[in-house]
Amino acid sequence: MTVLFDWSKVPLELGLVTLAFTLCSIIGLERQFQHKAAGVRAHSLVGLGSCVFTLISVHGFIGLAEYQVTRDPSRISAQIVSGIGFLGAGLIFVNRDVVRGLTTAASIWLAAAIGMACGSGLIPLAVFATALHFVAVFIVVPLGRLLPVSGDRSTLLITYEDGRGALRDILAHANSLGCETTLVNTKQHAIGGRQFVRAWMRFRSGPALPVVMTQLSEAEGVVSIDRFNRDDDEL
Repeated sequence: MTVLFDWSKVPLELGLVTLAFTLCSIIGLERQFQHKAAGVRAHSLVGLGSCVFTLISVHGFIGLAEYQVTRDPSRISAQIVSGIGFLGAGLIFVNRDVVRGLTTAASIWLAAAIGMACGSGLIPLAVFATALHFVAVFIVVPLGRLLPVSGDRSTLLITYEDGRGALRDILAHANSLGCETTLVNTKQHAIGGRQFVRAWMRFRSGPALPVVMTQLSEAEGVVSIDRFNRDDDEL
């Protein structure tokens, strides 16, 4: 008679599930610290679920062997990838050609992969993948900011005082420079009783971006102008 449940494997399985939960929670903490849509709960649950599904796929149908049923452990694991794809797609938004949520969606996908690695017993791979997530976020992204930004995809974050006609002057300056300007998004905030506006504006064609920034800073009411980092997937 085939034993359907092996209690000797319980400590190992619980340890793998705990490891998947812990590693994915660490990734979720980083995303939550960045105020992203998916934080600790989403990442930890995705990693936990992926690990459990993988364990079921590997160990859950061993008892079918005596019935001469073909067992393919990869079937359930393959469906994890498809399911996470739908979940990640729900985190991606497009607003006026600006894509938001790509990094968070990718981190959810990575959490699923880490959970599957833990469920398969590939602990070094899971730990290394978690470490590479932080390498990508804290080392690769800052290095990418040092690269020159192409003129046709240059986005600036401009802060100006509300009620002084600053936006009109900014657009006039940009037009005089030959720039094609698109107002992507605006947010209002108050500091010391004064109203300010943060505007994300995209500039196509025209002179180099540093020249544009210098000229626009001369517009009345402009407080600051910064390059918008496109690796930050939310405005």
